[in-house]
Amino acid sequence: MDIILRASVMFFIMYMLLRLLGKRELSQVTPFELVLLVVMGDLVQQGITHNDLSMTGAALAIGTIAFWALALSWITYLSPRAERLLEGVPRVLIKDGELITPNMRRDRVTRAEVEIEMRLAGIANISEVAWAILEPNGKMSFIAKKDDGPAKQEDDDDKAV
Repeated sequence: MDIILRASVMFFIMYMLLRLLGKRELSQVTPFELVLLVVMGDLVQQGITHNDLSMTGAALAIGTIAFWALALSWITYLSPRAERLLEGVPRVLIKDGELITPNMRRDRVTRAEVEIEMRLAGIANISEVAWAILEPNGKMSFIAKKDDGPAKQEDDDDKAV
């Protein structure tokens, strides 16, 4: 039972820690952050199993973590409120070509990161963006401004009398 309690505590500590780190995709993790994640995994394992190196202990730890991951998945599926709390909400980073700096600061997203994602989406300039949204999974979605083209002018000759 000790391993189940330890695994549960470590699961929620890691969950909260990863939520606090922000909405980053794995491809955006720096090499140093990747090494930290690997080291944290080893430290978590030591904290969960303590001195128990048995197959039973490892199976209990893995089963407990899998249980909590599945439980949270079902909770977020069944409850929109829990989904917003546990998964986060989309955040607008650009509206009508203007950066929304408070939202960017809240998720620690720099202008350079937004510009990189824009170029990957085939958008050259911030002024071309109607909406840029940071999704809960860490990806950025862009909606380009609609180009209405030049205004159509009528000739006096074409007007009906």
